[in-house]
Amino acid sequence: MSMFQALLRRDLLLVYRRRADAITVLVFFSIVVSLFPLGVGADPTLLRPIGAGVVWVAALLSSLLSLQRLFAADHADGTLEQILLSPQPLPLAVLAKVLAHWIATGIPLALVAPLLGMQFGLTGDALLVLTGGVLLGTPILSLVGAVGAALTLGLRGGNLLVALLILPLNIPVLILGAGAVDATQSGLGAEAHLSLLAALLIATLLGTPFAVAAALRISLD
Repeated sequence: MSMFQALLRRDLLLVYRRRADAITVLVFFSIVVSLFPLGVGADPTLLRPIGAGVVWVAALLSSLLSLQRLFAADHADGTLEQILLSPQPLPLAVLAKVLAHWIATGIPLALVAPLLGMQFGLTGDALLVLTGGVLLGTPILSLVGAVGAALTLGLRGGNLLVALLILPLNIPVLILGAGAVDATQSGLGAEAHLSLLAALLIATLLGTPFAVAAALRISLD
């Protein structure tokens, strides 16, 4: 756990020093979501049904912007090789790096999501469900994205390859997250969607660190 804390503290410090990257993700997310009301029009009957889906698609695309840098800097300066040679469990180190990535990107997206959702005329309950869904879903995006980032480490055109690899895998998150908001607006309740999203998060949390560790060993061999 001391290694976990040290890596987490180090990565958060690097995020702070390179905070322009995190701000870029947040600005991209805000711009993509805000473009839809401008293009579709201000009619609430048109905006409300698509609001949750637009926010989730924008969150998914925004998460792709920083994934390629998840391991690239450590790979370039030799830190990643030292982590692999360490006697500490590699999946634990992966969790620390993914947690730092989620704190830097996922939490800001969740905080901004309800403000952007107001542009689509979403109700207060729908905005709360949207925020909770983004908080549950963005860790999954970071964990699954880490697998793609590890597999494409050091490859030319890695950003495009990461997108091709992980976008299909994140479709269930998109469906459950947007479906929770739609169910709330329909009066059906979002408990089922959020429960499935939480179960998916647990399953991803248990499996992907080992998959990322294996992918990193393959990429560095």
